[in-house]
Amino acid sequence: MFFFSQPPHLFENEKLRLKIRIMKVLIKNAVIINEGLSQSGSVLIDGKFIKKIYTGQTDFSKVEADQVIDADGKYLIPGVIDDQVHFREPGLTWKGDIASESRAAVAGGVTSFMDMPNTNPQTVTQELLEQKYQRAAEVSPANYSFYMGATNDNLDEVLKTDPSKVCGIKVFMGSSTGNMLVDNDEVLSGIFKNAPALVATHCEDEGIIQENIKIARARYGENVPIASHAYIRSAEACYRSSSKAVELASKFGTQLHILHLSTEKEMGLFSAGPVKDKRITAEVCVHHLWFDEQDYMNYGTRIKWNPSIKTLKDREALWEALLSDRIDVVATDHAPHTWEEKSNTYFKAPSGGPLVQHSLVVMLEMSRKGYISPEKIVQKMCHAPADLFRIDRRGYIREGYFADLVLVDPNKSWTVSPDNILYKCGWSPFGGVEFSHQVTHTFVNGNLVFAGGEKTDGERGERLLFV
Repeated sequence: MFFFSQPPHLFENEKLRLKIRIMKVLIKNAVIINEGLSQSGSVLIDGKFIKKIYTGQTDFSKVEADQVIDADGKYLIPGVIDDQVHFREPGLTWKGDIASESRAAVAGGVTSFMDMPNTNPQTVTQELLEQKYQRAAEVSPANYSFYMGATNDNLDEVLKTDPSKVCGIKVFMGSSTGNMLVDNDEVLSGIFKNAPALVATHCEDEGIIQENIKIARARYGENVPIASHAYIRSAEACYRSSSKAVELASKFGTQLHILHLSTEKEMGLFSAGPVKDKRITAEVCVHHLWFDEQDYMNYGTRIKWNPSIKTLKDREALWEALLSDRIDVVATDHAPHTWEEKSNTYFKAPSGGPLVQHSLVVMLEMSRKGYISPEKIVQKMCHAPADLFRIDRRGYIREGYFADLVLVDPNKSWTVSPDNILYKCGWSPFGGVEFSHQVTHTFVNGNLVFAGGEKTDGERGERLLFV
C-alpha cells in the first residue's frame, strides 16, 4: 500500500492549504522504468520539475520534502503521451469534451495528448486552432496540443502553422468521422512540399472503399454484417494510401507520421531504427494490437474503427513491427461515441471508440501475457512520442524535465465497469475485462491530478512546446 506524510483524503480546506504550501514531493522505493532499464529508485519533485533521481538504497533523512509517497515497489514511469485523440470539442460534446476526456486520460496515466481537427467547426483556420488551445487551458488537467486540419481548400492557412507551438498538420487521405478528405493531388503535393510542421496522415484509399461498399450492398443490402468492415476498409485500401503518402514524403523530404496502421502489407513501407533518426514514422493503436477479425462476432460495432480491425495475421505482423522498431509509437485514436450511436446497424454506427483511460493497462496486460516488456512499453508510449515530435522536456524521467509521472501497481487486479469508466459516453470496448495492473497516481507538471481512484480539481496542464 501507499503511505503519505499527509492523509490521502483531505478536507477541502486542507487540500487548499497543501496546494499553496507543497513545493516538494518525494516518491520513494519505486521501480523506475525509464530509458530501457528497470531499477529501484526514488524521485524528488520540486515544483513543476524533477529535481533529483536517486537509485538504490538512499538515506532520505536530509532530503526536504513536503509530501512523501512510499511506492513500495510500484512502477514509476514517465507520463504517457498520446499522439492521436478525438476529444470532440467543439460541437460534438454530447460524445465527450476536453474536460471529461482529459480527466479520463490522467486516470489512465496519459499526461499529454494531441487532439484531432475533425470537430464542428473543423479546425481549419489558425483562429479556430487557437480557440481550442484557450479552451484546454481552462479545463484540461493533462498537457495538450492540437493538430491543424488540412482540406482541399485551406493550404494558405495550413502553411501559417507554427511548428514550435503546434504538434502537426493532420491530413485525412481517407474519409472518416467528420469527412475532411483531402483528395486533390495538387493540394496534397503542396502540403507535403511546403509543410512547416510534421504531417500526420489517416491513410485509406477512398476509391477502393467505395467500390467495396458497392459490392457489399449488392450482396447484403443495408444489412451488411459488421465483420465485412475488415474487407470494405481493406488491407489494399490502406496500403494504396500509405504507400502514396510515403512516396510524397520521400519526394519532398517531408516529416511524415502515418497514424493507426493496421495491415501486414504496410509494414514493408517502414524501416527499423531510433525514431529520432527517421523522417518517416509509424503509429499503431492499442485496439489493433488487442483485437482481430474473430472478435467482430462478440463485440460487433463496439470495435468498428477506421482503419478496420483486420486478420490475426495482420495483428501478429503489427506486433513484430512494433518490437523490431519499424513501428515507433503506440497511441489510441480515442474517439468516443454514445452507446446509442454505436448500437446502430453497420452503415449507421459511427467508427471509433473510447480508449484513453485504458491504453496503458492494455499494454501492461499484454506484457503480462509475454508480448512485450514494460521497458518497451515505456519506449513506445512515452519516449518515442517525445522524440518524434521533439517535445520540450517530457517523455523521460530525467533531472530538469517536467514532472509528468505515473505510479502503477503491477499486482492490483480490477475489472472495467460503468462504476469506474470516466469517459463522458460511459462505456468502453474493454467493459468486463479484468486487468492485472492499475494506475494509482498521476502527476502533471508536478501536480498530483489523480490519486487512489480520485480526481483532483483545479489543476491544469500546459500547452506542449516543440524544439
